[in-house]
Amino acid sequence: MSISNPVKRGYTLRLSRPLPRYLRDEQISALFNVIDNPRDRAIFKLMLRCGLRVDEVANLTLAALDLPRHQVFVYRGKGLKDRVLYLSKDAYLAVDAYLKRRPCSRAKKLFLVDKGRFRGKPVKVRGIQHRMQHYAKLAGLNVCCHQLRHTMATQLLNADADLVTIQDLLGHTRIKTTQRYCRVSNQKVRRDYYNAMDKLVQRHSDAKNKTLDNKQHLIN
Repeated sequence: MSISNPVKRGYTLRLSRPLPRYLRDEQISALFNVIDNPRDRAIFKLMLRCGLRVDEVANLTLAALDLPRHQVFVYRGKGLKDRVLYLSKDAYLAVDAYLKRRPCSRAKKLFLVDKGRFRGKPVKVRGIQHRMQHYAKLAGLNVCCHQLRHTMATQLLNADADLVTIQDLLGHTRIKTTQRYCRVSNQKVRRDYYNAMDKLVQRHSDAKNKTLDNKQHLIN
């Protein structure tokens, strides 16, 4: 006697995605303290402050920069989406410092190999990942490039940035993807909780005082 499979064909078990890992402030300081190469510093500052993916950084062109307006344009990012990002002061300074030392080349890409026989050629994704591994080892950290993007999103959320704004900056198609950061952003949850509780306690106190005033008025 054969037993039929109760699971329908085409159905698969969906495993929950791991929560985004982000860097704490002291880890960010430790990492950037060991990055002395102007090109690498600019690359990782853009990833930290703009939330760029590693392939988006590798594909950035000189034409994508608008330094007077402190903007950078991402063309045909993940999902073939274009978006505008904004340069923080430290990211702007890092990019400006790199441009002053960028090798002379006809290449349109922003980030180029700065020494060796491939000098002047565009930096590849794997090259950026190798540099991160190098600096992470120097700093004694277990860090990958994508964690800088997660860190940017988490920091913005903790600074009370709107979720839709973060979605737009990261280039997420669905708000649900961005909402995952809410589950790791404990500082914002903690702050929102105490702010709400302060208002509730104050409201209760005001109502209590009003009741006492009414009773006192009736007695008088």
